[in-house]
Amino acid sequence: MERLAIVYSQSDRARKAAKELCERHTFVPIEEADAVVAVGGDGTMLDALHDMLDVERIIPVFGINLGTVGFLMNRYHGAGDLMSRIAAAKAMAVRPLRMEAVTQDGARHTHSAINEVSLLRETRQTAKVEISVNGKVRIGELAGDGVLLSTPVGSTAYNLSANGPILPLDSRMLALTPISPFRPRRWPGAILPETSKVTFRVREPAKRPVAVVADQREVRDIAEVHVEIAADREMTLLFDPGHALDERIVAEQFIT
Repeated sequence: MERLAIVYSQSDRARKAAKELCERHTFVPIEEADAVVAVGGDGTMLDALHDMLDVERIIPVFGINLGTVGFLMNRYHGAGDLMSRIAAAKAMAVRPLRMEAVTQDGARHTHSAINEVSLLRETRQTAKVEISVNGKVRIGELAGDGVLLSTPVGSTAYNLSANGPILPLDSRMLALTPISPFRPRRWPGAILPETSKVTFRVREPAKRPVAVVADQREVRDIAEVHVEIAADREMTLLFDPGHALDERIVAEQFIT
């Protein structure tokens, strides 16, 4: 990977690091690059991945953490060793979700999600959602704040905050997790094969409006949502040896 592009957040730390990198290395436009260096936090990484999905040109991404959490990123060790780090990096495959949302007026919206697709109530009224998996209704009516479907990459994000399970990166599974459920109160959610096709239908949508969010992209007043893995849009994240995402996902389960 000789031709690299660079993207970075507008924080002072990220801009300073990007300037140092540009002084030591030659970067090309992303259209000509073999890989992308993303400097910032996890949000910068997600933005870079979504930008590639939008233009349908998917190349590996090496993240450098100058943000807060940096779960998807590598540490910054200075500008000089970038090429050798990328040459030695471990590649991890990531498969995003493909979401199609149908609004109450019949409009259709398609978005991708690297972390999760979440349905959330829009008002004080409890959301009521029917959940089907592969065409079979599994939950006739989930009442609560909402529900989400997470990839393994996203399982340590919103999914974990909602008490969902952490999924190993190579598990090829999805986490279906309720958000503050009222009924059925003791349903903990489900772990599904990534080949599953999940459909959410909003009950009483006029009285109990629901929005859907695919990572940062929101569609309001939905009637139903269809979600499945986009196997044809597989993406590659690059990690330093010993700092790979799969190891951090395992380690996250032992944090007390």
